[in-house]
Amino acid sequence: MRLSRALDQHIAVFGESGSGKTVMVSSFYGATQEPQYLNKNLFNVVADNIGQGNRLHRNYLGMRDSARLPGPTNFAATSYSFTMKLKNGLDAKAVKARPFDALRLVWHDYPGDWFEQDVSGPEEAQRRVDTFKTLLGSDVALLLVDSQRLLDNSGEEERYLKSLFSNFRNGLLTLKDDLLLDGKPLVEFPLIWMMALSKSDLLPNLDVFMFRDLLIDKAGDEIEELRKVLAGLVEGNDALSVGEDFVLLSSAKFDANKIEVMKRVGLDLVPPLAAMLPFERHIRWEQAKLIPRKVADKLLVGAGALAAGLVAAKVKLPGKLGVLQKFVGPDLVDIAAKLAGDKVRQVNADALAKRDYLTAILTGFRMDLDEGEKEHILLRSRR
Repeated sequence: MRLSRALDQHIAVFGESGSGKTVMVSSFYGATQEPQYLNKNLFNVVADNIGQGNRLHRNYLGMRDSARLPGPTNFAATSYSFTMKLKNGLDAKAVKARPFDALRLVWHDYPGDWFEQDVSGPEEAQRRVDTFKTLLGSDVALLLVDSQRLLDNSGEEERYLKSLFSNFRNGLLTLKDDLLLDGKPLVEFPLIWMMALSKSDLLPNLDVFMFRDLLIDKAGDEIEELRKVLAGLVEGNDALSVGEDFVLLSSAKFDANKIEVMKRVGLDLVPPLAAMLPFERHIRWEQAKLIPRKVADKLLVGAGALAAGLVAAKVKLPGKLGVLQKFVGPDLVDIAAKLAGDKVRQVNADALAKRDYLTAILTGFRMDLDEGEKEHILLRSRR
């Protein structure tokens, strides 16, 4: 019996208390268990921890059926692991040849309290450091901007935004000495820090371009100071992207006595963002020589497997495929990175016709990101 091989992608979510992190992950997972989702998608989403999965699903059902929000999780740092298991499509020989069998999304939820107030003592201080270290391998970090707080400060949004990014900056500064061994910058560290508008249903007239402009206008200096602190933590910081990518997120449409969980915004983009955004960006940075070799080697682990999965329907692959880029060769990675527009759609259609669900899912992820930009929900950096 062959053990399932999964390609891990990590995403870290940062937000103040009440910014909607628990509601967001509950809405994300709960929706994947609905019949509509199961029928529409070529994979099943399974919580690797059964207890966690049940809690998240219960939170979701409470919102859907009783308009009941999940309770607060003060100072609770949690990592959620979800495996996206491919549905059967190919014959056994073809299944054996594909580079991996599943995608695993690891969602790290960092407590907002640790950015807003001092820790209670040495034990909690160490727990804060240890928690941050668990998410250093994340590919993407989301910094949540709370729509409710923007509404509360309408006309004076800079008061909230300047405080938000200053708190993030100061919180990271308090961790710096404990994170850097002998003062050396980190090789493993999130390099893509996206700005995400949570509860975006509260601001229905604000698209992603208006969100970007609001942040730059009201808190551009604070975002730049945050970038400087992050740059001081990581090696190869020429490639660091802070406040260059933006996304709108909403867990549901909330009314006085009803929560419409099917009316979500942006949450379906989380798996494509975790899987494909780092792939696109890291290849571009490596080709532009923006990152040192040892950083590139860390970042490009998995690039070859993703490339093979993306183009398998169109390119005849040599031999057995490994996880590292060197086993598949730079040409294949380059071909996959350049897939765009009509080419992606053609590869996707071919994969669906051949029931090659891995390629269909990955090319579908590329198409989802493109569609998010067309709908002005997502804005990706072109750097």
